[in-house]
Amino acid sequence: MSNWIEASTTEGVNNEDVLRFDYGGKTFAIFRSPDDKFYATDGLCTHEKVHLCDGLVMGHIIECPKHNGRFDYTTGNAQGAPCILNLRTYAVKIESHKVLINLE
Repeated sequence: MSNWIEASTTEGVNNEDVLRFDYGGKTFAIFRSPDDKFYATDGLCTHEKVHLCDGLVMGHIIECPKHNGRFDYTTGNAQGAPCILNLRTYAVKIESHKVLINLE
């Protein structure tokens, strides 16, 4: 069974940007790529649990604001030290201009 939750509207996330979304005591990051696709990951850096929404988005990369660790938000893959643990990613779908993420 799916657990789709509305995280934002499509207008709520700019291209090449990140939006913080909190739900059920957990923080998520919602991304809109340069090619207008939406992605979702855990919202905290795996290195020191800093909020990624305060980081810099460049193409498909999010850079953590604390130690400049980087992740590919399309896959969750860490892109090198100090980040060595990948981010968890979540399925995303768009319905009626709403960004929905699957929390399963």
